[in-house]
Order: sequence, then C-alpha cells, then structure tokens
Amino acid sequence: MTNNQFEQFSFQSHIMDVIKKLEFHKPTDIQNQIIPAILKGESVIGQSHTGSGKTHAYLLPLFDNLNSSRREVQFVITAPTRELAMQIYDEVKKIIQFAGKGNEWKAKLLVGGTDKQKMTEKLKQPPHIVVGTPGRILDMVKEDVLSIYTAKSFVVDEADLMLDMGFIEDIDQLLIRCRTDIQLHVFSATIPQRLEHFFRKYLENPYHVKIDDQLSPETMEHRLIPVRHREIADIIMEITKAIHPYLAIIFTNGKEQANQLTDQLLQKGLDVGIIHGGLSPRERKRALKDIQQLRYQYIVATDLAARGIDIKGVSHVINAQLPKEEDFYIHRVGRTARAGMEGTAVSLYQDTDLPLIEKLEKKGLSFTFYDVKKGEWVVSKPYNERKMRTKVSTNVDREAWKRVKKKKKVKPGYKKKMKRQQETIKKQMIKKNKYKK
Repeated sequence: MTNNQFEQFSFQSHIMDVIKKLEFHKPTDIQNQIIPAILKGESVIGQSHTGSGKTHAYLLPLFDNLNSSRREVQFVITAPTRELAMQIYDEVKKIIQFAGKGNEWKAKLLVGGTDKQKMTEKLKQPPHIVVGTPGRILDMVKEDVLSIYTAKSFVVDEADLMLDMGFIEDIDQLLIRCRTDIQLHVFSATIPQRLEHFFRKYLENPYHVKIDDQLSPETMEHRLIPVRHREIADIIMEITKAIHPYLAIIFTNGKEQANQLTDQLLQKGLDVGIIHGGLSPRERKRALKDIQQLRYQYIVATDLAARGIDIKGVSHVINAQLPKEEDFYIHRVGRTARAGMEGTAVSLYQDTDLPLIEKLEKKGLSFTFYDVKKGEWVVSKPYNERKMRTKVSTNVDREAWKRVKKKKKVKPGYKKKMKRQQETIKKQMIKKNKYKK
C-alpha cells in the first residue's frame, strides 16, 4: 500500500481527490470491510458503534459507481430523523464539491418540516441521489413526484431506530417500489430480533460485518454516583461545580424526564439546552443550531435524539438515569472520548441499576465509585463492597486454616485450640494486608 491506504480500493481519480480533501489517510475497520463489498455490487449489513466511519463506508463506493450521464435516481439514503438526514446530506454535498462535480451530480434532501410545494418544484428534474426520512420520500413517491425504481442502491441507516420509531413499514413500502435486484445496505448499531424478518424478506446472502464496540477506550473514565434519596437535579448541580466540560450531554430515559430535568436545572440557574424527538421541527432546528454554535455547555437529551445527531466536542456524558440495556449505555458514552480525545462518563445509579452495572463489569468495563459534595469529588464505597468484603474474609479464613498445624495425636479440646490458632493467624494476615496497603 502507498501513503494513502484508500488506494487499495482502486477508486476513480475524482473519488481519490475527495478522500484527500477530506484528509482521510487510513480506512476505519468498517470501511476496510464494507467498501470492497459495495464496489462488487453486494448487499451489506454493517453493525458498528457511533463514530466508526460508517457514513463514508457507503457514500464513497456509491459515488464511485455513479453514472452522471443518466439523469435518474441512482441511490436512495434513508435516516430515521431529519437531523441525521441533514447531516448525511451535508456530507453528500461536500463530496460533490470536493469531486468538482457540482454541475454534473445532483442530490436532493427530502425531510418533514419543509415546504412540500417547493420540494415538488425541485423534483421536476430527477436527482441522482435522494437523502431523507422514509415518510417524506414515500409521500413524494406516492404523489408521483419522484420515481425510485431506477435506483441501483438503497441505504437504511440506523435501522434499529427505524424499527423503534415505526418507520420500517415506510421502508417496506419504498422497497416494494424499487427493482427486485436492488443493492440494499443496512446499517445498525444493534440488530434486534424484529429486524430479522425484514432481512429475510429483502436480503439474500448479504455480506454481514460486525465491528465490536470498544466498551472502554483507554481515554475514557466511568464514574458511578449513588442517588440515595436525593433529587437528581441537586446531584447534577453539584457535578457541574466539580467538572469543567467543554460540552456535556445529560441523558434521561424519555421526553417527559428530559423536560422535567431541564426545567429544574433552569430554575437552579444552569444555562442548559434540550433536544428530543418531541420538539416541533422549528424547536429542534433552533436547538440544534444553538448546540452546534456552542450556545450551551450542558444539553439534556434522550437516546433517540442523541443517536440521530452528531454533536462534536463532547467532553462529558452524565447519565441522570442509567438506561435499561447495555447497548444504550455503550452508545451514550460513545458520544465522548472520540478521535483519541479524553472523556468522562458520570452515571447516577440506584439499586434497580445494579444488574446493568454487573453486566457491564462482566463485559470488561471498569467503574470508579464517587460522590460529589460541595463541588468536590469524594471517593465512595462500591455498591458491592459488602459482597467483596465477605469474599476476602472467606479467602483469609480458608488460608488461615491451611496454616494451622495439625497434630497427629489429638487431646480433648483440640478443636477449640485449633480454632484459636486459626483466629490468631487470621488477625495477623489481616493486619499484614492493611500494612501493605
């Protein structure tokens, strides 16, 4: 391989120009595996965490196969939220600009919250690339404003979120209107069982790539704080005095919790933004613009909103409530410690969260236990300290018994004598261990 390892894919020269201008030097794991398969015309399933480079894993080979002489839809990219669709569209426009193909390659963004009439006018000349949310693309197709039958490739990004938001039915309706031999590319952080039926219907022997999530990058610290009958907003205010984030995302488990926590933090004087799926299109657009312009140092968010938005420069993740599933914890903390940057995840936990914490520890995640008082970090006792102490005590007991001298000839009361000897040895061992520490 030469200086730029993307040369192994034998891209056309204008795509290599794009890669150079994007300042990409080495393909990520998912790009290494997905790009050759898409270039060969295979359908793919790509599983990877946030920030793994999956967007360019499909964009670069799709653009490489684009035929600008045919003015028809050649590939369709769907995303579950308008924010994510807009981000993908921005990358599409960047590639067109960097390739110097502004007059040849045409792309259109189709999302809700935009003027339908203006959109219809713009679609009189079919674009080569369509990026959008499934519902809005389906509207345009049903109204005969847009035909996607000519598309050679169809991308479903964040498929698990599509499922959660009820968009898989819209995807199904779109694929019915496509060629039966369409090249389908599905990307998802997780593959729930309910997606299996969808795969069986549309994917025949797809190339499946799973990039294991890096549970705990070396630059990532995971802190746990017990709630202990306190108000979550009060604890978070104490945390804000102890940290100095470039940008911190505060996660909740739903829209109502996000609204409630935001109101409480605002009343306490914290300038905080909010982003979740329940905001109106105008509110979401304004909130996203404020976030991108670093108007806020703290953002309250839900899993749904955070997965669909690329928020840059996150130094801290605060879990006001721990999620119910391991995957969601991984994706939340994946918002920080990206591209080699340092990051801290601070999670408030209750007794009901202990099964999740234990599962994450079994996967190799390492937690440190703290509390925060008067704006200072205070080392706290681990939730399982009693269990650990019992285990240590049992081990010392066992070892002390091994050291007790067994006599061949026994006299009355020998058991009590051995027990006293064992207790003496045990005390000495505990004292020795304390001294070592």
